[in-house]
Amino acid sequence: MLVLAGIVVLHITTVILLLVATIDNAWWVTNDEYTDLWGRWNLIGLDWHYGDLKKYSDVQSDFLQSVQATSVLACVFTILALFVFVAQLFTLPKGQRFIFTGILQLIACLCIMTAASIYTAQLHTTEKKGGYGHSYILAWISFVLTLFLTITYIVLRKRND
Repeated sequence: MLVLAGIVVLHITTVILLLVATIDNAWWVTNDEYTDLWGRWNLIGLDWHYGDLKKYSDVQSDFLQSVQATSVLACVFTILALFVFVAQLFTLPKGQRFIFTGILQLIACLCIMTAASIYTAQLHTTEKKGGYGHSYILAWISFVLTLFLTITYIVLRKRND
């Protein structure tokens, strides 16, 4: 029972980290600019002002849309996996319980990895100033936690006690 409670806490933590990574404004950070997946914040004087993303090329714009879509899908699949986990816990017999939850977590894991990888490989590659912010790092941490949860669900499926 303690193992299941720990898994629920880890799953909720992963959902929160993934939502923060998707929503927060620090995927790319410079001294006077914070960029996220949806817009950017510029420091003008002493005030931060929200604005549109810088003009990307058509190809980079497509890559950004891919990052946005896969990040949102990762959030959806992770939240859905949590609800399916709780439902399967009480409805299915042992040996069949966590198959669907593990599949949903694996899909979420691949979405997170895809989003962060595309962002790394295709956006901000030529910029000299700035670096990856905490939202980008949280996305990679969410990937690791989601992969760990996927493996945990597979192991729990095979457990007999």
